[in-house]
Amino acid sequence: MPKKPEDIIRDEIRALTAYHVPDPGGMVKLDAMENPYRLPPEVCRALAESLAGAALNRYPDPGARELKTRLRTAMQIPSAMDLVLGNGSDELIQMLALAVAKPGALMLGFEPSFVMFRMIATFAGMRYVGLPLNADFTIDTATAVAAVEQHQPALIFIAYPNNPSGNLFDADAIARIIHAAPGLVIVDEAYHAFAGRSFMPRLAEFPNLLVMRTVSKLGLAGLRLGLLAGHSAWLHHVDKVRLPYNVNVLTQLAATEVLQHRDVLEAQAAAIRSERTRLLAELRRLPGVETYASEANFILFRVTKADQVFSGLKQRGVLIKNLHGTHPLLADCLRVTVGTPAENTQFLSALTAILNP
Repeated sequence: MPKKPEDIIRDEIRALTAYHVPDPGGMVKLDAMENPYRLPPEVCRALAESLAGAALNRYPDPGARELKTRLRTAMQIPSAMDLVLGNGSDELIQMLALAVAKPGALMLGFEPSFVMFRMIATFAGMRYVGLPLNADFTIDTATAVAAVEQHQPALIFIAYPNNPSGNLFDADAIARIIHAAPGLVIVDEAYHAFAGRSFMPRLAEFPNLLVMRTVSKLGLAGLRLGLLAGHSAWLHHVDKVRLPYNVNVLTQLAATEVLQHRDVLEAQAAAIRSERTRLLAELRRLPGVETYASEANFILFRVTKADQVFSGLKQRGVLIKNLHGTHPLLADCLRVTVGTPAENTQFLSALTAILNP
């Protein structure tokens, strides 16, 4: 008789809840930190011409050489550093975990942060330690360094800026953690376009530092393309667990083409930063709303009865992210992506109506 799933599937996998992506229906979608702007018609035409010549009958370039060249320029990657590409940042996190997952190996992160750090540690059979952030979402440096010395993690992930809080951790604190780390430290710069600060120029300073980025927040989320930059001594081995042809033909062609139009992407990022300033100022004017400063393309805020506010927004056609119940520091917290001016105004109007019935 065939065995049941509980007899075969690992206990820790059966205990997990799959990553859930809600269906937005026809709502204003402000829940996933996406760039709200489409590419302009002239870029779309150039993109269509590029994709029309795609050799779909052939496997893609396994090394994505042309795309890597374009990314080096667009992301200002130091010439001495190596580069590994992934099907989104998630695959890169998984590649790193698989590469270091010796028996007893441990991953360390800070919480609340990107949930896939913990989940992928579980996928790879690694132990995971999540250090709680301070109440203001900053790092307690002394506690962090002590935890590094105690647990000797193979991997440390630091989101910079952090998701869902939106803040940049103190750079000196991160440097102290890197110096104390026996293994790799990965600074996840998914929101670098909105932050203005980066560890990319400091890669040569730290032999155990890798910087991870994505093009998703730049407006190319549908392409699923992430990159890992750092010393070849590490990335040479990480690349061994990369699945063959993991970055498909269309992604390589599309990203290579669009990255030639960096002025468009930079203008969109500037528009998002401007709207972030407006949105934050308007939220601070609302009674009963506590906001947190953001260096990303979203804003974390706290209200009374977050579940009710979240449901009220959905009823009014606006979808944001409800974080209440996900971590003690996020009690009654909601996160809104910075959208277009019209989308942000619709969100603010709906929220105002809920808070001032």
